[in-house]
Amino acid sequence: MATQSVTVARIYLREGEHQQKKVMKLLHDDGRVMGATVFQGVAGFGPDGVMRTASLVDLSLDLPLVVEFYGEPDQMERVIDKLIQQLHLPHIVSWPALSHVPGE
Repeated sequence: MATQSVTVARIYLREGEHQQKKVMKLLHDDGRVMGATVFQGVAGFGPDGVMRTASLVDLSLDLPLVVEFYGEPDQMERVIDKLIQQLHLPHIVSWPALSHVPGE
């Protein structure tokens, strides 16, 4: 099995920011990344220190979201720059990884 060098990135959002659709559209249409998934968190907090949870008492509509995506390193650098410039996303992390390519 062959491997390919990729960069994996995560964007940390909140539902209340209403950025998810814009992010996914940019990653799919403009960025053409290799793959992307949105995860909804059950609890979390950011720089403001406010805890957001999915308890029945709370029924928050402002839960944490994580958008994880990956692609070729050069491409990902351009996509991350575009996300920061166009959508003003302050919470993006990335790291190098290997993609396992079957059949090669």
